[in-house]
Amino acid sequence: MPPPPLLDTRLNGLVPHCRGKVRDIYDLGDTLLMIATDRISAFDYVLGSGIPDKGRVLTQLSVFWFEATRHIVPNHLIETDVRRYPEHLRRHADVLAGRSMIVRKTNPVPIECVARGYLAGSGWKDYLATGTVCGVRLPAGLRESDRLPEPIFTPATKATSGHDINISEDDAARLIGAPLLARLRSLTIALYGFGTAHAERCGILLADTKFEFGLTPEGDVLLIDEVMTPDSSRYWPKDLYNPGRPQVSFDKQFVRDYLERIRWNKQPPVPSLPDDVVARTREKYLEAFRRLAGREIE
Repeated sequence: MPPPPLLDTRLNGLVPHCRGKVRDIYDLGDTLLMIATDRISAFDYVLGSGIPDKGRVLTQLSVFWFEATRHIVPNHLIETDVRRYPEHLRRHADVLAGRSMIVRKTNPVPIECVARGYLAGSGWKDYLATGTVCGVRLPAGLRESDRLPEPIFTPATKATSGHDINISEDDAARLIGAPLLARLRSLTIALYGFGTAHAERCGILLADTKFEFGLTPEGDVLLIDEVMTPDSSRYWPKDLYNPGRPQVSFDKQFVRDYLERIRWNKQPPVPSLPDDVVARTREKYLEAFRRLAGREIE
């Protein structure tokens, strides 16, 4: 039996500094404590059911990628071993173990840095309408899920609620400055290339993914938040890849399919999920971790 899902955190009566759709973030002064819960969102709403172990997959896969990509860019990760946490946090080891990390504070750059190697999702919709994705002109006649001639960088604005909004590189440069944008574009493509090569060796196609970066007081760029997880990426089984249609994926596909099947109007009240949808979604997250990291979650 899987453990019950963790949907909320309360540490010594502390209130999270920030509570996102999935993560609860606590301000520790010079650092932040990031906890990935088992909450799951779909169509911009957090659902009434959680997915057991989902937060552990997100945290431990991010840690895997943080460690594997340090040669490309430094990151904000400081500690994941609860035994080395401050004393007032160690008493919550049963909650924090495997799903939390202490990270360095940064000034987050206000754009999402998206790399796309395949034509899917909002990119496919943009292409159908304009023949471009975020202003990047693509060859005519591409099909849904086709591999692009080369990976493209497509920034987006970070929304506090709802979907992020795709923008052009010119718009992104106006937001953060051309020199910083050029640096983030280079890092994004390098990280995506590294992730794509590793995933393909594991029998998985990394169709697209998004990265977040932060700036230190000294102006250094750090990779932050989560990295190439099933929540921030589109992962497809390589052996089932068949362009010309949507692909089977390692994420919340079973959840979306169920919500479409029950014809939820995508407005509150949010539904809960049946046990079989929860179980199948959990296994997809675990399988993605197992293949990419080469081990079971802790």
